[in-house]
Amino acid sequence: MEDMITLTGLVATTPRYLTTSQGLSITSFRLASSQRRLDRDTGRWVDGDTNWYTVSSFRGLADNAAESIQKGDRVVVVGQLRIRDWENTDRSGTTVEVEASVLGHDLGWGQATYKRVPMSEEMR
Repeated sequence: MEDMITLTGLVATTPRYLTTSQGLSITSFRLASSQRRLDRDTGRWVDGDTNWYTVSSFRGLADNAAESIQKGDRVVVVGQLRIRDWENTDRSGTTVEVEASVLGHDLGWGQATYKRVPMSEEMR
């Protein structure tokens, strides 16, 4: 059973693109996702806490993300959730990662132009 999650948020870091020695394309970035709620007293939307995620994409999605996504973009991410505890000599914490299967711009915040790119079967 996979834990799938859908997130909307702001690309908070410049996406990092690399190709491994085995030829696997990877694009990753940090996503800031703030909860918004309506303040009934003022009638205004207010930001709540911000959750931080590391989003990674692979193969053809990584190639397309590297060409399309920039720091500051509002995006929608669907993917597999991974939560990992870590510890070193000084500190410990929890890392929340999403391996994206779907990634695109949030059109509630702006406009985008779609460009279809043919992909070979091994890039998918």
